[in-house]
Amino acid sequence: MSLTLFLSQVVPVRQKLYRFAYRLLENEEDAMDVTQDALMKVWQQQERMTDLQNMEAWCMRIVRNLALDKLKARKYRRAEELDKAGDMPAQHQPNPHAAAEQQDVMNRVHRIIAALPEKYRTIIQLRDIDGYSYQEIADILCIDMSEVKINLHRARKTVREQLQKLQVYGV
Repeated sequence: MSLTLFLSQVVPVRQKLYRFAYRLLENEEDAMDVTQDALMKVWQQQERMTDLQNMEAWCMRIVRNLALDKLKARKYRRAEELDKAGDMPAQHQPNPHAAAEQQDVMNRVHRIIAALPEKYRTIIQLRDIDGYSYQEIADILCIDMSEVKINLHRARKTVREQLQKLQVYGV
């Protein structure tokens, strides 16, 4: 692989790789490290790139594996409760009450998603937040497309049920 191929196919997905790593690790520095390590690994394995059908899925799989390795090696614990990527500046919020209510709901959704099992959390991240297709998710996670659909349905159902419980019971 040439440098121009690397710059045209791999570098443009760098932000997606970072967001995916950040979602798995919930730490900016670790996500940047994993993203950089993944890019280095892709560059070092450049001879495999000509055989790949989906370069982006391969890169995402590398990020996922490196992030899971980092989680296991350091016994990573959750450091922050809020998702910084969802914060909006105050000048763009016309109604402070509605904005606070919306932020509260989003925080609840993020907490519920964070409490999901890892396979559900990863699939909901890839599909609903990053916008990957079912086939791309199956390629990234090395599972069948039917398993992707089943796990995504179960994850969404769990999130929906937990939100309904919060609204009804206020717990």
